[in-house]
Amino acid sequence: MIDTVMDRKRLYYVGNLSIFMIGLGFAVRANIASNLQGEIYDKIDLVNSAALLGEALGATFTGFALTLLFGSALVDLIGMKRMLMLSALGYVAGAVGLLAATTMPVDSTVETVVWVSLLLTGLGWGAVEAASNPMVAALYPEEKTHRLNILHAWWPAGIVVGGLMGVAITRIGWPWELNMVVLMLPALALAWMVATSTFPVTERVAAGVSYGQMFAELLKRPLFWVFWVCMYLTAASELAPGQWVNISLSNIVGMQGILLLVYVSALMFVMRHFAGPIVARISSVGLMFVSCLAAGIGLYLLSLANSPPLAFAAATVWGIGVCYMWPTMLGIVAERFPRGGAMAMGLMGFAGGMSIQFVLPQMGAIFDAAKAQKAGGADKLANLSPEAMQEAVRFASVESFQSVAYLPLLVLPVFGLIWLADRKKR
Repeated sequence: MIDTVMDRKRLYYVGNLSIFMIGLGFAVRANIASNLQGEIYDKIDLVNSAALLGEALGATFTGFALTLLFGSALVDLIGMKRMLMLSALGYVAGAVGLLAATTMPVDSTVETVVWVSLLLTGLGWGAVEAASNPMVAALYPEEKTHRLNILHAWWPAGIVVGGLMGVAITRIGWPWELNMVVLMLPALALAWMVATSTFPVTERVAAGVSYGQMFAELLKRPLFWVFWVCMYLTAASELAPGQWVNISLSNIVGMQGILLLVYVSALMFVMRHFAGPIVARISSVGLMFVSCLAAGIGLYLLSLANSPPLAFAAATVWGIGVCYMWPTMLGIVAERFPRGGAMAMGLMGFAGGMSIQFVLPQMGAIFDAAKAQKAGGADKLANLSPEAMQEAVRFASVESFQSVAYLPLLVLPVFGLIWLADRKKR
């Protein structure tokens, strides 16, 4: 258990650093996506390179989802300390693997190495969520949604730092492989902090709730599974466009798309610190209703933006929409189903991760199909002039972004009905 205030603060800093690390990793993957496509997947299969890239990036979310599915049940047994140490090792191993892939001949073997390396970073990402979310819920039981939003403010902070460092690497002309070195640094710092810290048990263990009671809590509460299904769509609204932003919006707007991601992430970092007062005023479910509405509008506007000012305006609407989604969904579950323990939050993260694993390849397939359509057929792509190829890619970018704009709107009626039902009970 936590013995002193200083211990609680140190553990909260450990949680912040772990979330910062996975945000940085998100930015690094967005930074290197175009490099992986141009130097590996275009050479393997030019016609389907975006779909291949989407599958590789999707491996990250597969690892993330699988770790959350099993790690959330295991964290009670192996402890938060071991789980967070595994996360740091996953990021270091994944970065080393990606560096190794850049030195190999372009063939099916290097494709496998990239996939496995991204899978390892996903496993590390899932281990962070499996440990840090229940840790913060145990540290601050009286203000879970607020504290989880502040914790997850360090996700966009990591994106800001990783994105700006990626832009700097590109502008200076340094090798893009340096992004992988950037990925290792917070992982090594996290490993040291975890090794020198003492961790609490989870809320479920502290309350003496058995595994059987935990599963029963989830199985007999249909509303939990309603939120679980909603998580598929809310996570896809935030994470899939963010991972695709550099490769797609760069072609639409005529600027580095990663800069938009950095801007949105900075906005999110600030706004998540004010989640508590907003929730107190309109409730967690009310916040999700407003967030989904803004996210859908913002995504559609992003696909139409054709200049940097319009892109920043649309990104602001999207950023306000997705800002609170992930941590607020976790907070809703932690508050409504406390006996569900780490498993409840882990299942929510699993839903979010698996949704991206599906959506990213689909965005890639839509991108490829639209690119071929604009070119007049897949067989004509290789013979396009640079100007014609640029126009085809721009058209494909618009199509791929518009394909996800409707996702957050699908859950608006669900959150609206729950919000109204909650208000009638007061």
